[in-house]
Amino acid sequence: MMMITENIRMALTSLKANKSRAVLTMLGIIIGIASVIAIMTVGNSLTLSVSSAMQSMGANNITVSVQRQSSETEEREDGIVFGSVSKTRSVTEDDYITDEMIYQLLQDFSDSIEAISVSESVGSASVKSGKNTASIQVQGVSQGYFTANDITMIAGSRFSSKESTGAKNVALVTDRFVDDLYGGSYADAVGKDFSVELNGQTVEYTIVGIYEYEESEVGINGSSDNVTTTCYIPLTTAQDFNHSKNYSSISVIATVGIDSEELATKIETYLKGYYRSNQYFTVGAYSMASMVSALNDIMGNITMAISIIAGIALLVGGIGVMNIMLVSITERTREIGTRKALGATNSSIRMQFIIEAMIICLIGGIIGIILGIMLGAAGAGLLGYSASPTISSILGSMAFSLAIGIFFGYYPANKAAKMNPIDALRYE
Repeated sequence: MMMITENIRMALTSLKANKSRAVLTMLGIIIGIASVIAIMTVGNSLTLSVSSAMQSMGANNITVSVQRQSSETEEREDGIVFGSVSKTRSVTEDDYITDEMIYQLLQDFSDSIEAISVSESVGSASVKSGKNTASIQVQGVSQGYFTANDITMIAGSRFSSKESTGAKNVALVTDRFVDDLYGGSYADAVGKDFSVELNGQTVEYTIVGIYEYEESEVGINGSSDNVTTTCYIPLTTAQDFNHSKNYSSISVIATVGIDSEELATKIETYLKGYYRSNQYFTVGAYSMASMVSALNDIMGNITMAISIIAGIALLVGGIGVMNIMLVSITERTREIGTRKALGATNSSIRMQFIIEAMIICLIGGIIGIILGIMLGAAGAGLLGYSASPTISSILGSMAFSLAIGIFFGYYPANKAAKMNPIDALRYE
């Protein structure tokens, strides 16, 4: 222990005596470590932000949709098979998911399914009230839609069961819609009727509730003064307007504590039973959790690949350490000869210079980590994300830095240890 402490003291003394050279030697290590930490910080921040956004869309949500069969085998009467051909028949109402299928699904998976969300687009429209105008996207939704999506009510209420089953012309609008059309007065808006022209038809809806508009809800058309917001109407109302009765896709909300990926597999197998006789279409079920996991894996692999490329600078820095250690040993040949003449063993000489190389890399690594965190925070800030440096990347970078010190410091240290003391004392 005393020998290690003494070697550390000697290494620090040597670095102080050659400050400029030590800084230049550390530069490669600093740049390499800083690059890796900065890239991993930005990558981790981006991954967490995207993952959080997808989680907010419903981590337990399962999307079930009608999809075309990939292929079918064409066989002639004589038994000759010609391989596979694509199934090109257009989808019809008979191919869609029906209310009966949804009802049976809820009955048979009542312990695993919290709700089923269904939505259907009606169209876009512009609503006018005097000189005021508001742009909306009319969308029919089921009661389960509000369970699957986080919608904050400000005034009024959501559709009642009677309004939903009775296909009433009622609507939920955003506070932005109220600002544009009614000057921001919620009391004046609730209960008011407004008319829109959809697909060549004039339809009148009664506002029963107002919910909070969020930027991510719908895209912005043009400037911030021209925002299209979503107007929700009962699903049955939308179906009456579109003359439709079945669904191309639904969202299943798994009960808390249920493995959504496992449930998605069970639901897909269950619903495929309804499509046994359908040669053209089937259903697929996809868990949001599996999508989040796959996205995290992709983002992690990309970050790691870029970090490895940036880590090449560490190898360059390691070569610089080896070079400067060889120069240092050459300069201190007489010192090495004197120490060996006084009884220093080969292992103690070797340890002295390995520790010196490690000290150089350790100091460079610490500076690089601090610089990398600062650069990563700045990069994440420019992208609009909060900085999220990982402890594993910091500890990994520090360990790698020390490993470089040992690896690239061993050859010069071993060369010093094997010096002949008589030749070393004669060196000038």
